[in-house]
Amino acid sequence: MITQELHDGWTLRAAGGPVPAEIALAIVPAEVPGSVHTDLLAAGLIPDPYLDSNETSLAWMHRADWRYELPLAATAPADDERVDLVFDGLDTVATIELDGSRVGQTANQHRSYRFDIGGLLGTGEHTLAVHFRSALEYAEAERERLGRRPSAYEHPLNMVRKMACSFGWDWGPDLQTAGMWKPVRLERWRTARLAQVRPLVTVEADGTGRVAVHVDIERAGLMDADDLALVVRASLRGGDVAAGAVTAQAVMAPGATTAVILLELAHAPLWWPVGHGEQPLVDLDVTLDEVDAGAGGAPLDEWHRRIGFRTVEIDTQPDEIGAPFTFRINGRPIFAKGANWIPDDHLLTRITRERLVRRIDQALGANLNLLRVWGGGIYETDDFYDVCDERGILVWQDFPLACSAYPEEEPLWGELDAEARQNVARLTPHPALVLWNGGNENLWGFMDWGWQEELAGATWGYRYYTELFPAVVAELDPTRPYAEGSPCSPGEQLDVVHPNDPDHGTHHQWEVWNRVDYTAYRDEVPRFCSEFGFQAPPTWSTLERAVRNPDGAPLGKEDPVFLLHQKADDGNGKLDRGLAPHLGVPTDFADWHWATQLNQARAVAYAIEHYRSWWPRTAGAIVWQLNDCWPVTSWAAVDSDERPKPLWYALRHANADRTITVQRRDDRDALSIVNDTAETWRGTVHLSRQLLDGTPLAAAELPAKVAPWSAATITLPDDVRLPGDPTGEVLVAELDGTRTVHTWVEDVALRLDPAPLEASVTPFDDGYRVEVRATSLARDVTLLVDRLDPAARVDDALITLPAGTSTTFTVHTSARLTAAELTGPLVLRSANDLVRSRAVGRSGRSGAIRGSDGPEPTASSAPAPVPAAAEASGPVVS
Repeated sequence: MITQELHDGWTLRAAGGPVPAEIALAIVPAEVPGSVHTDLLAAGLIPDPYLDSNETSLAWMHRADWRYELPLAATAPADDERVDLVFDGLDTVATIELDGSRVGQTANQHRSYRFDIGGLLGTGEHTLAVHFRSALEYAEAERERLGRRPSAYEHPLNMVRKMACSFGWDWGPDLQTAGMWKPVRLERWRTARLAQVRPLVTVEADGTGRVAVHVDIERAGLMDADDLALVVRASLRGGDVAAGAVTAQAVMAPGATTAVILLELAHAPLWWPVGHGEQPLVDLDVTLDEVDAGAGGAPLDEWHRRIGFRTVEIDTQPDEIGAPFTFRINGRPIFAKGANWIPDDHLLTRITRERLVRRIDQALGANLNLLRVWGGGIYETDDFYDVCDERGILVWQDFPLACSAYPEEEPLWGELDAEARQNVARLTPHPALVLWNGGNENLWGFMDWGWQEELAGATWGYRYYTELFPAVVAELDPTRPYAEGSPCSPGEQLDVVHPNDPDHGTHHQWEVWNRVDYTAYRDEVPRFCSEFGFQAPPTWSTLERAVRNPDGAPLGKEDPVFLLHQKADDGNGKLDRGLAPHLGVPTDFADWHWATQLNQARAVAYAIEHYRSWWPRTAGAIVWQLNDCWPVTSWAAVDSDERPKPLWYALRHANADRTITVQRRDDRDALSIVNDTAETWRGTVHLSRQLLDGTPLAAAELPAKVAPWSAATITLPDDVRLPGDPTGEVLVAELDGTRTVHTWVEDVALRLDPAPLEASVTPFDDGYRVEVRATSLARDVTLLVDRLDPAARVDDALITLPAGTSTTFTVHTSARLTAAELTGPLVLRSANDLVRSRAVGRSGRSGAIRGSDGPEPTASSAPAPVPAAAEASGPVVS
């Protein structure tokens, strides 16, 4: 096969719609893969859609049509040669032409397309064109034809197979991209090609790994190609497999188009999720050739991937409570410490493998072992699954349907069938992929969101979840489990057990955030919580860069530009109502920003600690969400500038391999100990009830022994469990250096010292070490170093210090900073700060986001020496 990439030389121009005059007349270079937005941005014809209020000014693009053209020099095919034009991804409603002749039409972003153009291709110059119609206008026409179906959003995102969040979401912009978002190429081939390769990997009880390599070929249909016998060879190599040690072949008779090759590997090295073992990967090579082909020549076609040996099942067998939802990897029950994943950039072609590595490494850094690829996004790129394979991150993959009723009529049924078949087959090599899921919140929506009355008997997608998708998975990849949706009560009829019943299967907890306080997380013990979360703004430097008032005025939470980057319904109101019972609602914007980020972190940690304490009854917690796709107030732990919010550190602490927390059992406090390691955790728990200033009131020591991969609770003695003065006391528990700090009232009622910290700063080659000591209880001590240097990073955050204890933060930065800056009142923060904010405000603090022309922090190649003495309001600095 000869492959010619068609990525260079394209041009773009407008082809219809309400396009501004200066753009309507322009012809600009086009990058492929790419999008109209990125091409116009590169040409200087549109502003950055992520900045300030630019999203609104680009709404005209929703109804614009576009035309890409490429001058193509080619030679006519030989009589026995096929020439295919291959598009790995078109976004979305496209007509392809060669020299004015129509080659094909598409209306599905989630699949690839292949067109035989041999009959149109002569020797000489050609013009290849791709015309993109407005996806919105196409979807509106389909809605008119098929009838409206209910959706969580006004745009008819359920009428076209396009990334749903391209039409906007409650954390994403409404840009409605268009373009060739994946590679384009010509493939010239003879006789036959590998149309599909599906390695189905299993492991027998005796440890033998088996790979059933299912191969589909396409014959050229030219000359005598169909009359030739072919041979398919498969082999394993790499890792502990010696080259050529495991190989097999199958001969395909003339006319045959399928074959299965079985490879066996004794004592196959098992692939495990992170924290449970190693992630050995083995190369699988497949070649196609004629039986009578001479030695040494190139094969007709070849295919190469890496695979891993592991088993996966989900235990959903009914029990005395309801029905569990427990992943078993290689027979071992696994608690899923997860996060929901959205596209990492709304402009998808800007997502590189390197960016994915950074983001997935942040998932690892937060002690996660699972990512759920959410159903309003895409089937991710091969790079994403490759990196998850390497890192040991389990992947739960939704079919891309979300929060909407979907017609089951054509063309949607056929398109969903085609995309499911392509992607299920494409992803079979990846050991990280452990679940196919029917979609997001569509079963729940049908039951609770008023859909049934509006539908009046119309199709809404149920047959996708119960017939089409499970049939495709069973046919093409029976090694992986399938679930009908999230949330879902497995095996139950919708009108018998509610799909969001916490006692059955998967559960989404959105009463918290929308309607009730986060302490309500403890009111239920779900079998598996696959969505829950709380909002907060992005990091300060992200706001400074991307969310600015047009007149340069200091940013406030009610400013129109801030609200444009807050997409949730009544988002700020929910943030304030969530703050009030815990931290109060600061009036100063800098304090409000810190308080909302802290409250987000606390709310999510509160849920995770609760869920983990109930293992194995609760078998997973997938927070909404890991990442952002643009600068926005959202549920993310990592913002769109790749900076971790305080929530990220809370995830790392709450998901640590070993944790101790205070939980409620039988209406009284108990100590929960979670041991997510292979070793028994033995030790002595040291308990101290003390005043906030550290004065001891009562103490106890309790033996602890927690088996591997398990959780246990210990009854607390009354003298440490019951406070004399809840507003002025704290319980500190420690086990082998792992500490938890418990108070009996919220911070708004706790008599916290507003200035409990002393700090010292020491420079080193890569930044600074900041040692912080507490003279009284200091809650959630954090360094917001991005306020000083957007590139700065700190190793930890949200450290609660009992009186008399200390911690050291390591700050990595090339900026020249002083001790006063590093320990200043806007950088060195704690929950105690908000006591002072509530009492007297913060008149000496500047909470403003500076305008776009404001000064940047001074930077140099090495940190500056720290002055011997520095003045700072807030903590005592030495």
